[in-house]
Amino acid sequence: MSYSPELVKELEEKTQKFRVEIIKMIYSVQSGHPGGSLSAVDILTCLYFHQMKIQPKNPSWENRDRFILSKGHAAPALYVILAELGYFPRKNLSTLRQIGSMLQGHPDMRKTPGVEISTGSLGNGLSIGIGMALSAKLSKKDFYTYVLIGDGECDEGEIWEAAMAAAKYRLDNLIAICDFNRVQLDGPIDEIMPLDSLPKKWKAFNWNVIEINGHKIEEILKALNEANQTKDRPTIIVAHTIKGKGISFMENVPIWHYRLPNTDEMEIACRELGLEELITR
Repeated sequence: MSYSPELVKELEEKTQKFRVEIIKMIYSVQSGHPGGSLSAVDILTCLYFHQMKIQPKNPSWENRDRFILSKGHAAPALYVILAELGYFPRKNLSTLRQIGSMLQGHPDMRKTPGVEISTGSLGNGLSIGIGMALSAKLSKKDFYTYVLIGDGECDEGEIWEAAMAAAKYRLDNLIAICDFNRVQLDGPIDEIMPLDSLPKKWKAFNWNVIEINGHKIEEILKALNEANQTKDRPTIIVAHTIKGKGISFMENVPIWHYRLPNTDEMEIACRELGLEELITR
């Protein structure tokens, strides 16, 4: 399946806009996780602006597709997209991680419209997604459940317990996406806990496995479409990405999992992201 150049360009422009908003938001409040937010935003953009059935004005619509941000520290990427879609006012982005804010450091379903489940404790999201997907099967609903996990999160044993369960129940309405940026909190995954042949591991658990460049819009769209067409087993999309994508001094540098840019770094980031006017001075 091919996609029009106009659609691809539109989504590419959105991802660039969202990268700008993510870094501005994190800089302005001096709190947040930039690296994993920047690596995941292309995937989220394709999901929310093309793939998923949603109704922003009716977040509890029964037949909506579900999305779970299992790697909850990437919340800034999710928040800029939910704001763009109108789930809440854009002005709320400036309250990220502040006391009393609806936008907590990790997604909170009690506070934020559009958030399906509270996440942040790594390893839980895929199990929750299995519950949602199995519920849909039992109640004969046709919605899909999408779960974004991190590669560092795959260190968690619960991920692999969930992988076995999803295959057992043949949950073809469950689609996991691994943000495979190869960097976690304390360093490269190859040093912390190697994930040799990650796609082969998922195949061994009887999942349909698709490998893509997680920053190529057309590859993401094709993978999601293929996943929707797969029957009798769940799908995982292993998306090869770059931690801190779009800002040269952040890319593939572990400390930018959580480090915050100072004024000089923010000016460099502004230039590299194509802002016409620097916002820091």
